[in-house]
Amino acid sequence: MEINNCKKCDLWKTRKNPVPGEGDVNALTVFIGEAPGYWEDLMGRPFVGAAGKLLEEILEENGFSRKRVYITNVVKCRPPRNREPKPDEIEACSPYLDQQLNIIKPKIIVTLGRHSTIYLFSKAGLIFKSMRANQGKIYRVKLLGSPIYLIVSYHPAAALYNPKLRKYIEDSIRLTRDVERKLKNEVFNSEKH
Repeated sequence: MEINNCKKCDLWKTRKNPVPGEGDVNALTVFIGEAPGYWEDLMGRPFVGAAGKLLEEILEENGFSRKRVYITNVVKCRPPRNREPKPDEIEACSPYLDQQLNIIKPKIIVTLGRHSTIYLFSKAGLIFKSMRANQGKIYRVKLLGSPIYLIVSYHPAAALYNPKLRKYIEDSIRLTRDVERKLKNEVFNSEKH
């Protein structure tokens, strides 16, 4: 895989494993975080640390399973000391995310945190105000040539530091569930006619 040999930015020098993403490549919904953390770097899988456990718990509460969604990050290698990804790292790595989205062709994208939200807003021609202003909102956009529901959520790691934010993440995942159900009903009803 191309990501395994990538040297477009300096993150390859300090990573243990690249973390491309995982899940159903035919998923209706893709969740996009910012970058791998310590456990993700060790295991080469996205969202397997404490934030991942919280995300998985909220997903399961709303009828999702990791196997039937796709989970990835904007940046595929861990920034040192879990710092935020730099703009040049996002720019270097984002073509991989674009490729993934072109292959999966999701109907719903949930951004988890500021970096993925800013990146996808820029692709969709939206203006990012702040996580507080955009959190829990749904945007109908054209992205990579397809109509997509873009749903904004705080990153699960934020709720580990501020437990009050969990409710907002739960609201975003519930909204995602409702949109998925609506889309599935539309397909079901159109197939009946």
